[in-house]
Amino acid sequence: MDVVKTVGTDRRTRESVARMLLEHGPVTAAQIAEALGLGPAAVRRHLDALLTDGQASYRAAPRRGPRGRGRPAKLFLLTAAGRARFEHTYDDLAVAALHFLSERDGEQAVRSFAERRVIDLVDRHRANVVAAADPVARAQALAVALTSAGYAASVEYVGAGAQLCQHHCPVSHVAAEFPQLCEAETAAFADLLGVHVQRLATIARGDAVCTTHVPEARAPHGAQTTVPTTVPQPVVSQSVVSQPVSHHQPGTTKPDGGVSA
Repeated sequence: MDVVKTVGTDRRTRESVARMLLEHGPVTAAQIAEALGLGPAAVRRHLDALLTDGQASYRAAPRRGPRGRGRPAKLFLLTAAGRARFEHTYDDLAVAALHFLSERDGEQAVRSFAERRVIDLVDRHRANVVAAADPVARAQALAVALTSAGYAASVEYVGAGAQLCQHHCPVSHVAAEFPQLCEAETAAFADLLGVHVQRLATIARGDAVCTTHVPEARAPHGAQTTVPTTVPQPVVSQSVVSQPVSHHQPGTTKPDGGVSA
């Protein structure tokens, strides 16, 4: 019985470590130990098991300041196989259905489906999100809504704005083949938050986290709040925030008094 209890406890602890990587990765072993109240040796044992099973990987943490003694810290994150443990969608069926829809009715039908799906996802939370005072506060409310839908979302404040981070994507494998899902989601975020947002990285394209930059300034009345239909190339470091793109609206007055084409 003691052996059974030990195995059960060990399995639950490993699940906790894996979920920590899912929701907060990339993270160091020390951060995991502190968050879960585990000893360093226990955390390393579970990380080694996840690495051996191909469910986790690591990379060197970026250095800040002068290089100290010892090896550089490692940042651990889940692989696609590790994320699959938390997947509850029928990816193969969804991909097949979307291929059928595209072949029968064309790409616009897929885009319409993607837009309808994200509307169904966010509309139930629309009142709570738009009631927030500013775009960053709205992003915080949106993160709560996305987390309740299984996206493990959070907001990180950076510079003049914030980054909306989705640490999990239940449909990432489908979105890898049909980027219209990501495009529709980003456009919906822009509409909800009232600003021009920019997608910096997506899990579907191989990044660790879906990251969306949210500027703190509201969009002027009548300004464009949707986004391009192409997903920007993922950034090398998520600590680097791309500046929001300024859109000059047709028909507006130039500084010299002329009118743009």
